Amino acid sequence: MNVRDALEADADALAAIADSPTDVMRNLVHDRTVRVAEDGTHDPNADIEESQYDGSNPEDLLGFISFDAREETVHITQLDGTGEACKRLLGEPVRFAERESMAVEVLVSPETDAIIGAAEELGFERQGLGPRFNGAQTVRFRLEPSA
Repeated sequence: MNVRDALEADADALAAIADSPTDVMRNLVHDRTVRVAEDGTHDPNADIEESQYDGSNPEDLLGFISFDAREETVHITQLDGTGEACKRLLGEPVRFAERESMAVEVLVSPETDAIIGAAEELGFERQGLGPRFNGAQTVRFRLEPSA
């Protein structure tokens, strides 16, 4: 599995994973730090123009994460993918937060076992219920900076 910065060319693939409009995902790539996990068998030097998508193929991407840092907390704004990809991707903002002595916070749908499992494996602690998004409940997980 390779983890890299997302590119605008990944917007179609990200939209397919997140079930979101491509324009929304393109804006996400521009407005946030976005990393993608791709299948390790993918040749990064291969010509992607043969894909039915405008850029990377969703079948090559195992997941993605977007995050931003405000005040003393790194906020995960979106995370989706396989359990292993979520764990690897969550490690990205965790490493950043450790260097900057910041906390990391993620809001998770209670039905997303892969993300919950990844967060718990990395030491995130359940902090109760988070806000509702489109009527769906979330659970707040937080990882405090080490002393």
